[in-house]
Amino acid sequence: MVAKCSHTDQVREVAPSSMVGCSDCLAAGGNWVHLRMCLTCGRVGCCDSSPGKHASAHASREQHPLVSSFEPGEDWSWCFVDDIGLRLTGIPHPHHE
Repeated sequence: MVAKCSHTDQVREVAPSSMVGCSDCLAAGGNWVHLRMCLTCGRVGCCDSSPGKHASAHASREQHPLVSSFEPGEDWSWCFVDDIGLRLTGIPHPHHE
């Protein structure tokens, strides 16, 4: 049986909340390791290897399950609810253009 994400209908064409870093870390003066962009609202947050884990906190709080890597050259996405990585075509991501 192949695992599938059941939340791809929540992907929206949105602008990122920041082009320079994690929105929460920037506001608090924190640091991040890697960035993720919420595919529902565009919120840019830090990964779970970062001290703040802001991307997954946002996903849980707002019930926005899908993120895309916000790192240049990376084209993968992740669903926090289904716990699965995926590649989605046509994602509105400035680093993918």
